[in-house]
Amino acid sequence: MTVPQRLTDRKREAIIQAAIAEFRANGFEVTSMDKIAATAGVSKRTVYNHFPSKEELFAEILNQLWARITDEQAVTYRADQPLREQLLPMLLAKLQMMADDNFLGLARVAIAATIHSPERAQDMVARMGEREEGLTVWIRAALADGRLKTVNAEFAAQQVQGLLKSFGFWPQISMGLPPLDADTQKAVAESAMEMFLARYQL
Repeated sequence: MTVPQRLTDRKREAIIQAAIAEFRANGFEVTSMDKIAATAGVSKRTVYNHFPSKEELFAEILNQLWARITDEQAVTYRADQPLREQLLPMLLAKLQMMADDNFLGLARVAIAATIHSPERAQDMVARMGEREEGLTVWIRAALADGRLKTVNAEFAAQQVQGLLKSFGFWPQISMGLPPLDADTQKAVAESAMEMFLARYQL
């Protein structure tokens, strides 16, 4: 029984990778399930067995994208460590992920796909909000430990992430600027961290 299961997993992964390639090359609206099936080297029926619709397939790609964001940002709050030693790696991981070509390509597709569909946009924003929970949880723990001034954790998390995105995400998405190099990532992360701590650290 394990061999067919492995084959099924391989086909599912092939479909996802083919969909990523097609969405990046042609955008959401133009990409068809037929083309995804051909690129994946599977039948159209196999594609529909795994994903009932193009929207479901796209949602799975976004889920994987946001899951990777969560994994790279996952830092458990430590009461015995300085805040800056915990916060900086989280912010750097966020910027490094934003500099990934595959991430930027998919983000462009995702944003383009939502422009003409408010429902899809709302769904995406909800997914993004869920996946950025790691920093919010960390801030909440630091608040509970009495090391930050009273603030809404979601607001503070969004605030600091906005600082990162204004350098490492929106210019790349909207103006086609190159991803930030390692030195610039470090400078942006350190600056955002200092602004956050200057405002909220007790």
